[in-house]
Amino acid sequence: MSALESPESTGGRWADRLLAEGSDPDPRFTLANERTFLAWIRTALAMIAAGIGLSLSGHLLAAPLRAALAAGFAATGALVAGLAFHRWLRTERALRRAETLPPPALAPLLSYGLAIGAVVLLAALLVTR
Repeated sequence: MSALESPESTGGRWADRLLAEGSDPDPRFTLANERTFLAWIRTALAMIAAGIGLSLSGHLLAAPLRAALAAGFAATGALVAGLAFHRWLRTERALRRAETLPPPALAPLLSYGLAIGAVVLLAALLVTR
């Protein structure tokens, strides 16, 4: 922040509020948190791509089931992308405050969501063949 700016003049952005609390953690922890965030974003993109792939799969599955699975994968990807930032922010805040890190709420959501999607897709493929 320059000498001309005060915390009040920046409009109270989330980054300013985050940096105002606690102290700077070891940069290695902040960078590890960022890498984890990017891994969740990569996973979200893969889920969205799976939804697009399913929607374009043509005769692989019946249209209503194909559309439902495609929407489910894409929606899960969107949810993971949205929650990834929330997780990054909670973790960064805990690092700055020297608190216990929050548990990964995204992991069970993604694990169970993928398992359910895979079982439905497998069952649909077995029924249609």
